[in-house]
Amino acid sequence: MLGSVGVEAGGRFRSISGSRQRALLASLLVSPGRPVSAPQLYTELWGENPPPTAENSLQAHVYRLRRTLHGLAGSESDPPLLVTRATGYVLDIRPEALDLNVFRELAAQARAATPHNPHLAYTALDKALNLWRGSPLQDAASGPLCQSMALQLEEEYLSTLEGKLALGIDCDDPVRVIGELKRVSIMHPWRERITEMLMLALYRCGRQAEAIETYNRVRSRLVDELGMEPSQQLELRFREILNQAPSLHLSPIAR
Repeated sequence: MLGSVGVEAGGRFRSISGSRQRALLASLLVSPGRPVSAPQLYTELWGENPPPTAENSLQAHVYRLRRTLHGLAGSESDPPLLVTRATGYVLDIRPEALDLNVFRELAAQARAATPHNPHLAYTALDKALNLWRGSPLQDAASGPLCQSMALQLEEEYLSTLEGKLALGIDCDDPVRVIGELKRVSIMHPWRERITEMLMLALYRCGRQAEAIETYNRVRSRLVDELGMEPSQQLELRFREILNQAPSLHLSPIAR
């Protein structure tokens, strides 16, 4: 789910051919183990105005997807079961076989490890983010069910990335962290936590003037384009950097 919709088999990622086949698989992956009703699937595959033949066409797509999953699994592993029930269709898949579940488990491990082992937490977040292959459900999120999940997953990705970068200021090479923070700040200019972390990383590398310039640039953009001042947290970070607050001079975490 964390990128193009498809199946990893034999160590290789294999996409699902056909936009409606991908939309069907994505819709079932969004609710693994839970039935997705036929009317929901009509909307996911055909939009608000499904054709009169939608019922028969859906059954044909389900049959083809079952055959595709069996073919991709081959003889080495069992394919996930696509089950027809009175309430809809269910994709019965092992939790650990879905990349989204692995991502969330690693993120949970990182949250638990952060207070006592930040380096372990940083490594777990790095592994979690490496599971992503692009925008979630990027070639199948046309219906409301998949679109809403894609938006949720984008937010989970950014929050996880922010967590990794926050730990990286202490755990990783400062220059590398600054480069990544700058890249993310360009892609997501309104996420003030990214700006705050970039300012802190610059300051700790002895680049106070650049940290102040970063704040001033972001403040000007907020005022000019949105008519608002930076958040209290960002303003506080700016004042701390301006006054060289002792609290900013934290030593890197020992391994």
